[in-house]
Amino acid sequence: MMSNHHIFHAHIFRNWLLALFAALLYLTLHPVYAAGFRASVVKVDITPTNSQYLLGYGPRKSESVYDKIYHRIVMMDDGVTQFVLISSDLALVSPSEYDKVAARIQKELKINPVNIWWTFTHTHSAPEVGPPGLPSVFLGDRYQHEFDKVYTDLVEQKLIDGIAEARKKLAPAKLGTGWGFASANINRRARLADGRITLGMNPDGPVDRRIGLIRLEKEDGTLLTLIANYAMHGTVFAAITEISADGPGIVAEYVEEKLGAPMLYINGAAGNIAPLYSQLDAPNGKRVIPQFKVMLGDKIIKANKEILSMSSDIKLRSSALIVETPRKAGMGWTDDMLNYTRTTKEGVNLVKLPVRFLKINEDVAIWSAPLELFCEISNEIRDRSPFPYTMYFGYGNGWLGYLLTEKEYAQGGYETTVTPYSPKAGQDLTDAVMNYLQGEMKKP
Repeated sequence: MMSNHHIFHAHIFRNWLLALFAALLYLTLHPVYAAGFRASVVKVDITPTNSQYLLGYGPRKSESVYDKIYHRIVMMDDGVTQFVLISSDLALVSPSEYDKVAARIQKELKINPVNIWWTFTHTHSAPEVGPPGLPSVFLGDRYQHEFDKVYTDLVEQKLIDGIAEARKKLAPAKLGTGWGFASANINRRARLADGRITLGMNPDGPVDRRIGLIRLEKEDGTLLTLIANYAMHGTVFAAITEISADGPGIVAEYVEEKLGAPMLYINGAAGNIAPLYSQLDAPNGKRVIPQFKVMLGDKIIKANKEILSMSSDIKLRSSALIVETPRKAGMGWTDDMLNYTRTTKEGVNLVKLPVRFLKINEDVAIWSAPLELFCEISNEIRDRSPFPYTMYFGYGNGWLGYLLTEKEYAQGGYETTVTPYSPKAGQDLTDAVMNYLQGEMKKP
């Protein structure tokens, strides 16, 4: 028979074991990261080895490869938050595809989806990935075929493996931010003599030529990676049958060659912005595309040299907001996108537009949405923002159509045929983002 003394100590030991088990379980579900700012970058080749349907323009299959396409992955860790930014040389994916991949990352790597930003350079010469989502509602004639599940699985797995590798490569780092300027783009909503709007060039139209730049350095001050934010459609080439990362990818590769480190091209509010030379056939496209190395690549390199203030004292804070705005009257929807719409008791169909935010220390605010946004909206938000560095990362976590200003909506044109929104959506989004930046984001 055990004495009271032994029973007491057995009780203590049992409680200690239970506490240890609870602590180990918590650490498994909530990894604790090392203190201090760390970062890493990984570049993963996702160029297919077989013919693929290309997304952008009309349906067509690839016959060869002009230049390779990649996932470029940056992970940042401030000791509390691990944040992942991906730039993929793809036109876009459905938000349902993002949700599927983000759920896998959360399950396998324990990263909250609010900290997973998957952006797309919007090249029109890269393969389809996953189900078409909303584009099949607007442009159903382009999707009379099944997407390639084998290639989609490869893209997904390489992304997850790349994030896992980036976590292993995390090392002490420093961060700096700056602005640049490049005249490599132009408003694409051309005005005709009869008042109609068509895709073309409009030198007098609104444009955003600001380059937003984030520089990450290793502990010894050498360059780890650049994150370059610039608004420009990936449409230097017309409907070629060669796989290509187009202007954004060509610029990224050039900067990488010059600086010896990967560069993430993050597109901006390019809904009404084309490259200065746009939609050219293969011979002409191949003739002019090298010019973007100078027009934009060299401007990114110049802006990088002008970033003088770097810090290892970095705090990251990510958050999310759903902006609800009326759906265009008579607008259909797809079953895989039901998480992005709802109907009110009064029978009004709404779009549930997810917006993500990242605050870096007290001077950088980045917001992202799955949109082809008109640049006037992001320009206004940047101008009114209380943060000196405010950037919009476009084509983020999927694609929910074009979002125009009310003024441009009234003018008509192609973009009004591929938007699920009413004319008031631009103001709804502007008000919601500005309120968030001036309120929640300003909190310490």
